[in-house]
Amino acid sequence: MRQFDLAPLYRSTVGFDRLFSALDQFVTSDAAPTYPPYNIERTAENAYRITLAVAGFTDQDLSIETRENALTVKGERKAEAKQAEFLHQGIAARGFERRFQLADHVQVTGAVLENGLLHVDLVREIPEAKKPRQIQIASGSRPQSIEGSVQKAA
Repeated sequence: MRQFDLAPLYRSTVGFDRLFSALDQFVTSDAAPTYPPYNIERTAENAYRITLAVAGFTDQDLSIETRENALTVKGERKAEAKQAEFLHQGIAARGFERRFQLADHVQVTGAVLENGLLHVDLVREIPEAKKPRQIQIASGSRPQSIEGSVQKAA
């Protein structure tokens, strides 16, 4: 029997945590992008936050787009007029495009860039028709049929 590592699912999806146990097949690529690093955290029962480390990028260099059930964060730095001569360049300055699959009814509520971290807040807004509801149980008598209640009303 094969063992499946679900870590790639947790790393690139938001809001699917209840469905992971139902998944038995998922193909991942070894060439998954690793830049920029990010965290996905649950801030409440139906609220999430994606935090990307985007040091060196300004809010004008970044764009966030949602289309269908996908969230795309892009970063593209403007070319500097003066290029420095680096003896060692360990700070990444390249552009990036990071995509996240969103579960149904997950919406982006806002984004904030502070101290080199881009925080994207999401919330799962379940429609009323999809929410569970309580059904009252009558005691002492059998439930009336629809026909019987229509005849009594007439």
